[in-house]
Amino acid sequence: MGQDQGTAGTPVTEAKDPEQIREEIEETRREMGDTVEALAAKADVKARVHEKVESTKESMAQKKDDLLGKARETSPDSVASGASQATQKAKENPIPVAAVGAFAAGFLIGRLTKRS
Repeated sequence: MGQDQGTAGTPVTEAKDPEQIREEIEETRREMGDTVEALAAKADVKARVHEKVESTKESMAQKKDDLLGKARETSPDSVASGASQATQKAKENPIPVAAVGAFAAGFLIGRLTKRS
């Protein structure tokens, strides 16, 4: 409590030459400048939000590309296997397939003749 506020943190042990003091002052100024820049960057909410939005966009685009790639890989196989299964069922049971075909043809012919 009896100490002077200006010298409370630095004990005086030896006299420093003015050039050494100037160098210490410059070093302290550089450190303070770096600290102020870092604090300003953290306080710039608009820039931080923009960075977060861009990061999220990139992440979503990557996920979309991954999902589309997976869909393209699985689609041809599943469509081909579904078509081959349908063809196999039609060969095993030709009468129901023919009946459905005849019904569809009759329905279309009926619709077309009504319009005329």
